[in-house]
Order: sequence, then structure tokens, then C-alpha cells
Amino acid sequence: MAKKVVATLKSGKGKEFSKVIKMVKNPSSSGYMFKEEVVHNDHVKDFLKEK
Repeated sequence: MAKKVVATLKSGKGKEFSKVIKMVKNPSSSGYMFKEEVVHNDHVKDFLKEK
């Protein structure tokens, strides 16, 4: 199933999206956590700027 999803993202409209991973401060503890999201290439900078 994963192969089908990857093949779909590499062709057609899938090339317009990127998976972005951002490290954010965890409010409940002193550590950090990772926030992952698939966003349109035009909105990557906006995703990284937001807190």
C-alpha cells in the first residue's frame, strides 16, 4: 500500500505538496515534540513561521 501512495505523490498533483516536520516546545513538559504536516509548496514558509 505504501508503494501506491508514494507513486501517486510523485506523479501528477502530488509534486505540489511537501511533508514538513517542525520541532516545537512541548507545553506540558520541558522537552520538545515534532509537528508533521503535508502542505502545499507555496505554504511551507507560513507553516514554519507559525507558533
